[in-house]
Amino acid sequence: MLTELSIRDFAIIDHVAITFSDGLTVLTGETGAGKSIIIDAIQLLAGGRGSVEFVRHGSKRAEIEGLFILDKTDHAVQTVGKQFGIDIVDEQVVLERVITSSGKSICRVNGKLVTLSILKEIGKTLIDVHSQHETQSLMDSESHLHLLDMYDFAKTAKVKQDYSQLYEELLILKKRYKELSNNEQEMAHRLDLLEFQLKELEGADLSPNEDDELEAERKQLGNYERIYTVVQDAYNALYGEQKGIEWLYQAKQALDNGADHDEFIAKKSDELGNHYYLVEELSFQLRNYIDGLEYDPARLNEIEARLDEISRLKKKYGNTVNEMLEYQAMIEEEMEQLKNKDSHLLQLSKEIKELEHDVYLEAKELHDVRKQAAENLVQDVQKELKSLYLEKASFRVAFSPDIGDGPVSEIPKLHKNGFDHVHFLISTNTGEPLKELSKTASGGELSRIMLVLKKIFAQHQGVTSVIFDEVDTGVSGRVAQAIAEKIYEVSGNSQVLCITHLPQVAAMADTHKLIQKEEKNKRTATFVHELSRQEQINELSRMITGTKLTETAMEHAREMLELAHSYKKQVYQVNG
Repeated sequence: MLTELSIRDFAIIDHVAITFSDGLTVLTGETGAGKSIIIDAIQLLAGGRGSVEFVRHGSKRAEIEGLFILDKTDHAVQTVGKQFGIDIVDEQVVLERVITSSGKSICRVNGKLVTLSILKEIGKTLIDVHSQHETQSLMDSESHLHLLDMYDFAKTAKVKQDYSQLYEELLILKKRYKELSNNEQEMAHRLDLLEFQLKELEGADLSPNEDDELEAERKQLGNYERIYTVVQDAYNALYGEQKGIEWLYQAKQALDNGADHDEFIAKKSDELGNHYYLVEELSFQLRNYIDGLEYDPARLNEIEARLDEISRLKKKYGNTVNEMLEYQAMIEEEMEQLKNKDSHLLQLSKEIKELEHDVYLEAKELHDVRKQAAENLVQDVQKELKSLYLEKASFRVAFSPDIGDGPVSEIPKLHKNGFDHVHFLISTNTGEPLKELSKTASGGELSRIMLVLKKIFAQHQGVTSVIFDEVDTGVSGRVAQAIAEKIYEVSGNSQVLCITHLPQVAAMADTHKLIQKEEKNKRTATFVHELSRQEQINELSRMITGTKLTETAMEHAREMLELAHSYKKQVYQVNG
């Protein structure tokens, strides 16, 4: 969860440091006090688009920093962090974002400088911001397939992975077929180039590891005098009268003479004997090596010339002789394909058809898994809609194309996610046809539908913090109470931060923070204050009346808090 947030010189905020807890934290305050500015800061911290407009007037830079504590070691951010070489230790993640007055953006994760795109990848595993404007993503049918796959990730992921692997293989085959099907002139030019390259490589008569072997031989010849002196000195020190081996032999003989009298001497005599014979063998090897050494200036010149030739070829065909030999084999294979193009095209066409059949079967299996997930999703959504007084609403997951059990010849157009195109459809009134979200729901209905989908998908998304920014706009009465309860239910799976104007939602808070705008040193600044029980009653009263506090409003506020407490206690007992 997000535990600490520091904002400095951001919009009208001079400096605020906010501590957050788990559960539901509600942020309230007068319009223009800076509530949404804090959410903007959190969005920037998660990789949102920045602007110099965010830098406080007169300041050189805006700074935002957030500390996240992970509740499990296998959190998705661990995988993303490892992918980008970011160490996640002690289950803590610190995100930093700086925007300068010149427009530059500086991003850090756990102190490491990262690009904005990497910060965004990290941020989306930690924060999910849900605002009035964010409804556009839920209404965009392009995102619906991803949401459906996320809903039943455990079953979908493996099938989707198998499909993706086969689909990539199919794309590679089709690319090869297309390249081989190019016009005759291009093929002739390509064949001429390959023939020239093959002739040059064959003329070089390369052998495996030749460059390494020549480099070693050149090094030996170039250092002949030094090598000869070193080996000769070592041999002379070991072999000969009054030299190393003779002294070892004398020591061995001395121990041999006492071996019958003492077990320790016998043991050490055997050990020294082994060492003696090893050193003697070593001296013979040194002598043989010296006998084999021969300085040949002509051979050195020959090696230099050969290495120059190999170096020239490396610039064209590979970094090593082995790579060039591999390239030569590839040339021979491609030339064979070009010279026998028709037969290879026929074979590729056969392979493509066979693989298309396999890919289709995987796509069909993926489709079937999604169909089952869609049925379960519809049941969950219908249940949640009823709890938000949309009992007449109907929700459906539409698949396009709708695949039956026809022959394989009717294979639909495949894409990287199968052949499915998914649309979430809804009808909010009896007798009305199902339509896309954007064409059906009113503002208040859309807020409730959006909240239902967010609650369901939040359970499967695994993000650390879910943020609601005035998603309760356009509702009141019993619907407002139902939304408050739904937002609280979301906080059972993730930390929830919520900006609201509804007293019903504010009363449900585990922590209530008031955001105020004040003048300080002839400048406007935003401050955040955590409310006590009495202060919370006063703030709820203000939200109820919109004007001055009255005893009736305060009594109503106390009653709302008691009802919220009873509801939360009931939820705890059911879930506990």
